[in-house]
Amino acid sequence: MLLAIDCGNTNTVFSIWNGARFIATWRIATDHTRTADEYYVWLSSLLMLTKTEAQIDEAIISSTVPRVVFNLRVLCNRYFDCRPLVVGKPECNLPVPPRVDQGTTVGPDRLVNAVAGFDRHGGNLIVVDFGTATTFDVVDFDGAYVGGVIAPGVNLSLEALHTAAAALPHIDIARPAKVIGTNTVACMQSGVYWGYIGLIEGIVREVRRERDLGMKVIATGGLASLFAQGTELFHAIEDDLTMHGLVLINNHNKETA
Repeated sequence: MLLAIDCGNTNTVFSIWNGARFIATWRIATDHTRTADEYYVWLSSLLMLTKTEAQIDEAIISSTVPRVVFNLRVLCNRYFDCRPLVVGKPECNLPVPPRVDQGTTVGPDRLVNAVAGFDRHGGNLIVVDFGTATTFDVVDFDGAYVGGVIAPGVNLSLEALHTAAAALPHIDIARPAKVIGTNTVACMQSGVYWGYIGLIEGIVREVRRERDLGMKVIATGGLASLFAQGTELFHAIEDDLTMHGLVLINNHNKETA
């Protein structure tokens, strides 16, 4: 079985793929000081619930936090006796290489999302990922990642608003009942929610204009469903897009080995 690990700036997700479907998925806060042994103590108790520990024989990692990769590698080597693929490293091949400026390092999560988005929806695609940052990934007709846009994430914007303006409270992101707020919290929620809807629609409009194509738009990430309530822009919401991409890349490397 395959252990797929998606390490983001905020959370790290571990999923078990049995060759046909994901049979378990768990999430832990990302912490670069966590050792391989600490990962295993946490993970082994969860693996016991699915009785899959002894059957894991391959692993793949996508990480936007370089400092955690070493301990994740040790986890796979020491406890599952396998050498993990790491997306973005030379030994990990993609179905179609990215076409970006020479010397540019593309975030592994963006490469994985491009592979998964192309597999499910074809080319000429925009993938909007609501993570710590809100990213827009442009996928060409043949599945190649060809660039995109990075904007501050929703929660980062909320934190900045609270930090910079002492009188403004911490709030949860939600779709407000009205655009015009009649109290401070409602005003902030409206500004953040409808501000991001405007940001999303505006960036997609400009990408389509620049490429002169009617591109599909799909969304992923924890807040995708919430923002989909405020726009008809998205053709699909993909909760498991990154994990699907990791499985595809792992299979591609086995086939071309």
